Amino acid sequence: MKISGFALLLMTCCLAQAQTYPTKPVRLIVPFPPGSATDAAARVVVVKLSEALGQPVVVDNRSGASGNIGVELGARAVPDGYTLSIGTTSTHAVGPGTSKNLAYDPIKDFAPVSLVGSSPYVLAIHPSVTANNLREFIALAKTRPGEFRYASAGNTSLAHLAGELLSNMAGIKLNHIPYKSSALAVVDLLSGRIEIQFGTISPTLPHIRSNRLRALAVTGTTRVGALPDTPTVIESGLRGYEVTLWFGILAPARTSAAIVTRLNREIVTVISNAEMKETLNAQGVQPGAGSAAAFASLIQSELAKWRGVAKTAGIEGD
Repeated sequence: MKISGFALLLMTCCLAQAQTYPTKPVRLIVPFPPGSATDAAARVVVVKLSEALGQPVVVDNRSGASGNIGVELGARAVPDGYTLSIGTTSTHAVGPGTSKNLAYDPIKDFAPVSLVGSSPYVLAIHPSVTANNLREFIALAKTRPGEFRYASAGNTSLAHLAGELLSNMAGIKLNHIPYKSSALAVVDLLSGRIEIQFGTISPTLPHIRSNRLRALAVTGTTRVGALPDTPTVIESGLRGYEVTLWFGILAPARTSAAIVTRLNREIVTVISNAEMKETLNAQGVQPGAGSAAAFASLIQSELAKWRGVAKTAGIEGD
């Protein structure tokens, strides 16, 4: 098979670029505000990733529109490996599965690098609600349809669909109250202005430990180390219920395969470190780095899942 002179030159340039990459700081766009669970985990990871790459990896928080603003910036970046972005269940499965007008395509506009980890939500309630576990809450909610208000980080966010999925499977009616962020929602939850939140574990945990909130269940398939006494929704009687907020690192489409491979190798090494695993577990994050192909497959399957949930619940984005 003959290779044209231009193709050979291109391959040589790409290989040379990958061998010297990176030669300057790398920007990592986190599409959520500082202090969010995704931001906290990303900041832990970039410290070790910077050491591995030999250049600073700088977090750039670009929040808004359930993460879509930051992710769009990542999609439009120059595909040279110097601007990466965090993609999550919300930005690459729920949002695209509920909206026809997103400014990016979750598949075509990105080159998946690696999953970093995943975390279930914790279903937390205000202590004024007279339920000690999820079974009791479901029984109570059936007697008071539409009275209990649950918060999410916005319409068509993952927490929004988590509530709709619970309502459908449990046969109850909950009142969805969208907020601009989980941080704002928890203020009202602590004051009792709303009763329920599907919260990310890291920022919700202190309020549970101080007894200002009561944890009913976690939404993954297994219990989490940070809340060992809190059962899963499945254990509480709703077989098949699973909501997991996963997040991973993406490059823009058309980024050199050699650069993606280099980044993947370093991320997998960083996440596989025992100290890193312990740190992430303490935040309620299950480490999950793997191949770029495995991450791409996860995005595809999750997009199909949440598109189906949104259709069943009659939820459409803008």
